[in-house]
Amino acid sequence: MNGLDEREAARHQVRELEEQERRLVLDRFGNDDAWRLGCLLTDLARERGAAVTVDIRRGAQQLFHCALPGTSADNDAWIERKCRVVERYAESSYLVGARFRAKGRTFEESSRLDPDRYAAHGGAFPVRLRGTGVVGTVAVSGLPQGDDHALVVDALGRYIEQRPAG
Repeated sequence: MNGLDEREAARHQVRELEEQERRLVLDRFGNDDAWRLGCLLTDLARERGAAVTVDIRRGAQQLFHCALPGTSADNDAWIERKCRVVERYAESSYLVGARFRAKGRTFEESSRLDPDRYAAHGGAFPVRLRGTGVVGTVAVSGLPQGDDHALVVDALGRYIEQRPAG
C-alpha cells in the first residue's frame, strides 16, 4: 500500500472510530458501573482466550484492574501510556493515532509528546457521559492494538445494551 492509500484507509478508519465514540455514551458511571463493566470485559477476554490486562478509571481514581494470566507489568505500562492519550485528547487512543496516520504522520514524531509517557495505540477508550463529557477511561493491553480496541468497544456496547436506563 502506498502512502496515499494508507492515508485514505486511515481517514476511513477515523470516520468509523468517531462513530463509535458518538454511539458509546453512558448516562451515568459510578464505582458499581466500573465493576460490572470490568467483569464483563474480563469475561469476554477469558472467553476469547485473550491474555490481557483490564483497567477502568474515573478521573485519576482506578476503579477496576485485572491482569489475566499471561500478562506482565509491561501491559500496565502500556495502559498508563494509552490512558494519558485519552486524558489529553478526550478521544480513544486508537482514534488519536488514526488521525495522525490520516495526515501521513506518526504520533510519536508529530505530537511532540514523550513516547515513554504517551502511546496512541489502540486499547484505551474514553468513558463519556451524556451531557457531561469524558470522565474516565476503559483500557485493555495484551493484544494487537486493533484487537485491544475492538475488545473495549464490544464490551462497552454490550454493557450499554444490557444496562437498565436511569
